[in-house]
Amino acid sequence: MKKGTLIYNPVAGRRPGRREHEIHAAAAVLRQAGLEIELAPTERVDMAHELAQAAVANGADVVFACGGDGTINEVINGLAPSHVPLGILPGGTANILAHELRLPLNPVRAAREFARWKPHRIALGRARWTETQAATTAASAVAQTCTRYYISVAGVGYDAHIVYTLSPWLKKNFGVAGYVVEALRQFVLYSYPRFSCRMDGLEKQGTFAVIHRTRLYAGWLHMAPTADLFAPHFAVCSFPSRSRPRYLLYALAVLARQHLRLRDVSLDHCNEAVCSPIDSSETIRFELDGELGGALPATFEIVPDALTLLGP
Repeated sequence: MKKGTLIYNPVAGRRPGRREHEIHAAAAVLRQAGLEIELAPTERVDMAHELAQAAVANGADVVFACGGDGTINEVINGLAPSHVPLGILPGGTANILAHELRLPLNPVRAAREFARWKPHRIALGRARWTETQAATTAASAVAQTCTRYYISVAGVGYDAHIVYTLSPWLKKNFGVAGYVVEALRQFVLYSYPRFSCRMDGLEKQGTFAVIHRTRLYAGWLHMAPTADLFAPHFAVCSFPSRSRPRYLLYALAVLARQHLRLRDVSLDHCNEAVCSPIDSSETIRFELDGELGGALPATFEIVPDALTLLGP
């Protein structure tokens, strides 16, 4: 590897004022390791996707992503299914992938470990859904098929609604605590609509489900202990109740890593999950790597041999 691009979100995480200093220090470490590094800051949503595509087109030997899980998701969607490897320099709020790979959570310290990283060719999750967009003429609305890769988790129902309603100010200023505040608010306000999830022929109903590639959820919750980032399958954790007291029990059990002992919580493995609302008039959203995706119905499928990931 000789030529690298470091894509970073200058306002990610809780300490954006220190981000530029950290990025330049990390780039200096990578240059000492023999890489020619180009810095590529993002300025708007989905720009990391475009920067990653440009890096591949310009012959980069490696791409680094520094930011939150959303920035990493954008970079992945710009890289896959190329063979240009991705290195993670953590710099966000939850940092699910960094925790999963047991990387230092400081981007400079992570860069110092680059020489010891190895390439791993892994599968990704991919979501497919349909969105209706207003036509540009007087004609009726147009249905468009959307697809997006994800590497860590897809959340359906309750948590996606939290992502949908969370204010950018709360997220920026309070990080994970902001999500907790919004989760408590939606605990009271959310209606917990049901959806079905068909997993390789097995059907479950739920009001919240997480379709895992990683064991961890929200960076530190061990929700799917049998998930494996390096194996080509999903682990789907489903919660079916519409009862608020039951949801409080779910939350306490997840914190205590005892949720799988509850009789109504399940963890299933599959290569494809097709999720649809029970009541088609209800809008049920999903998120991908912590960023809002779309609304059900949606198909979540494993894409083997989709990304080269650098790590220990």
